[in-house]
Amino acid sequence: MPSAPPPDEWVHARRQEIGERIREARRTARLSQEALAERAGMDRQAINRIELGRQAAYVDNLLRIAYALGLPLADLVR
Repeated sequence: MPSAPPPDEWVHARRQEIGERIREARRTARLSQEALAERAGMDRQAINRIELGRQAAYVDNLLRIAYALGLPLADLVR
């Protein structure tokens, strides 16, 4: 039988860590949120919410962001 799911605080903290990695990678690539959103085929506000950890990112969006940054997905979610 699987164990209980992680507490909400843990999930939120991990979401924020992933958002911070995305922000760091975006800045390293010298991209604005607008430019990353355009490359990823997303909305700038969605990028902002993901970077701040306010929005859960679907795997599809994480894949788009990783591709737009030229990084393996694993680098963003490690």
